[in-house]
Amino acid sequence: MRKVFVLMLIFGMGLVYGAKPGLEYIPYRQDDIFRQIDENRDIEKTTRDSLTRVILDRQKREAEKKKEERIRLRWNMEDVKRPSSPAVFQQIYHFDPTHQDATGTCWSFSATSLIESETARMTGKKIKLSEMHTVYYEYIEKARRYVQERGESFLGEGSQINSALRIMDWYGIVPESVYPGRSGEYHDHSQLFEEIADYLDYVKEKNIWNEDKVLSGVKGILNYYLGEPPVQFEFAGKTWTPGDFARDFLEFRVDDYVDLMSTMQYPFNSYAVFDVPDNWWKDSSYYNIPLETWMNVLKHAVTNGYSVAIGGDISEPSLYEEKDMAVVAPVDIPPKLIDQEAREYRIYNGCTTDDHGIHIVGYTRHAGWDWYLIKDSSSDGRAGEFFGYLFYREDFIKLKMLGYTVHRDAVEKILGKF
Repeated sequence: MRKVFVLMLIFGMGLVYGAKPGLEYIPYRQDDIFRQIDENRDIEKTTRDSLTRVILDRQKREAEKKKEERIRLRWNMEDVKRPSSPAVFQQIYHFDPTHQDATGTCWSFSATSLIESETARMTGKKIKLSEMHTVYYEYIEKARRYVQERGESFLGEGSQINSALRIMDWYGIVPESVYPGRSGEYHDHSQLFEEIADYLDYVKEKNIWNEDKVLSGVKGILNYYLGEPPVQFEFAGKTWTPGDFARDFLEFRVDDYVDLMSTMQYPFNSYAVFDVPDNWWKDSSYYNIPLETWMNVLKHAVTNGYSVAIGGDISEPSLYEEKDMAVVAPVDIPPKLIDQEAREYRIYNGCTTDDHGIHIVGYTRHAGWDWYLIKDSSSDGRAGEFFGYLFYREDFIKLKMLGYTVHRDAVEKILGKF
């Protein structure tokens, strides 16, 4: 009896041969109530997700319907006598219009087109140049300033025509065939810009102000979407760097070009900052002149073979892209009453803003008005009868355009040296 008790004691205490007291793993036990709660949660989530899908699908259909039913205010221009086609304009050499696709790079397309025309005018060389080479390095300089200003520098896809020329001076120019700057059939910078913006937001949030490190990250994004620009390339039987190609082959000199604006905000016949967000580097090299002089210089330039890159507002109902033209509607102001104060009033109250950059490549006198042939890289230029072209009447330019870039020779014949 005592022997049986001892054996029971041994087994009860786990002291059998080969067993040791201590830690061991055993199956997890879940309370049935929590198992039921998990099942209920799964059911509720499935129901919620199903309801969410129904709601999101409905919202998507409503958004698509609203998009399809959008309307725009346009002045019908029934009484406007416009030029019949681009062929009636006295044209300055330019390449056929190209489209900027899904990018905010009109400033580079207009500036590049200007330099193409200028190269042909001065050297006789007709070479299609790369817009995206300039865009690549513009982003580098935007990121650099963003770091230098500790995140307080404007960051967007837009810029200025004279900034494009500055980038060409610093980083050179290449033919489009050497650097098309796209991976597919179309330019699409939506993801590119989103990633750069998110990256720089992170830089600001974490106070990562190491310029070389930040620029290396931005280059990685640009290289992925645009490709890495060439350090040197072959063209016309010779090896070039982008800088040598710009200076020695294209004979590009940034100091040959001037930027003219007309605003009452600053004294006339003086240099000042063009006060718009796209002038992100706060350039103060814009020469401010009275409106009538500004218009006279423009006409003199275009009628004497100098093309002009110009920027301003394209949001007016009297820019009717399907009819290929832009004028000032009398419901806004009688065109003959446009003067310096009428222009300034619209700049001040925000009706005239810096929306878009274009290239003036021709002139004609028609039905008592000066008309300018516009080469436009945006969708406006694709909407009408003449692909990539619009006709701007002088009153629209006088009221709604803000500044232009032109070769200094065309300006100094009227203004003298300044």
